[in-house]
Amino acid sequence: MEKAIAIVVTYNRLALLTECIEALRAQSRPLDAILVVNNGSTDGTEDWLRTQQDLFYINQQNVGSSGGFYSGIRWAFEHAYSWVWCMDDDGFPAPNALEKLLEPETAALCLRNCAVINKEDRQRFVWRTGNFKTIDEAKGHIIEGVGHPFNGTLLHRNIIERVGLPKPALFLWGDETEYFNRIVHLNHIPVITVADSIHYHPSAAFSIKRDWDYEHAWKMYYYVRNRLFMLRSRWNSRLLALIHYLFFLIAMVGVVFVFQKTDRIRKLAFLFWPAFDALSFNFKARPASILQRLQLANPIQVRHSFGTYLRHGWQALVAQLTLPPAREHAVMQATP
Repeated sequence: MEKAIAIVVTYNRLALLTECIEALRAQSRPLDAILVVNNGSTDGTEDWLRTQQDLFYINQQNVGSSGGFYSGIRWAFEHAYSWVWCMDDDGFPAPNALEKLLEPETAALCLRNCAVINKEDRQRFVWRTGNFKTIDEAKGHIIEGVGHPFNGTLLHRNIIERVGLPKPALFLWGDETEYFNRIVHLNHIPVITVADSIHYHPSAAFSIKRDWDYEHAWKMYYYVRNRLFMLRSRWNSRLLALIHYLFFLIAMVGVVFVFQKTDRIRKLAFLFWPAFDALSFNFKARPASILQRLQLANPIQVRHSFGTYLRHGWQALVAQLTLPPAREHAVMQATP
């Protein structure tokens, strides 16, 4: 029988991690291994992991979800596991989730996903899943063309051999979509959600239409920067992806004008920063440095930044279209 391993990426959520691990230990189809990738947690996670005799673990600096899944999937692949089951620490699978994921008689070269259900309201999907609103409506169905990585996502090693690993440079937000797009759209590998395989997850609270707190919205940096690379993996054309990205930025300007009630000028100026970093392949920003810059910004700095981005924007656009593929791959696969 092919060996299956679960990979859980965690950062400072020990209580949720232990809940997830207990659910993995209780699977009706026992796992052959569980690997925890600890992204530099400071809440006692590393000490707890040392006491768990049945777990493998990797302790590394905080390199975001992309760096965590890069390390975990690479480790599983190098240790010859056939099935790699990926999830974050804030969700957990139902007891028969893995058994149900493995039931469909489909090719190994097929991306499989659990049905991602709200932890609090255990009837509703967290994200849109086909035409179904509740899990009772979907039971027994194989929902084709739908998947929500990395929330109970099952990869066969054949997929990893063909597609490669997640891009660790992306750090957070969009890294899972970039990998999904590479699997499904660029490599034309089918994807299914198995409705009888349940993965419980917190509700998705984020919306760009809500008025975000400018000085603490460090995640918005990754949302804007990584969108370009999500589009690149969707379209496989630098020019087409760039055009779609420019339309995305225009739409974001509209979002700021229409839906944001506070700090509109600073939020508009902010958009130039992650967009410029995306165009120039700059992946150095980290949450602490983003927060520091957001909290120090003032109107004088905003005007100066606007002029700087305009002066250097053309060179960045040219780089997007001319950077050799080998060099781009090396930059994107560099571990932060």
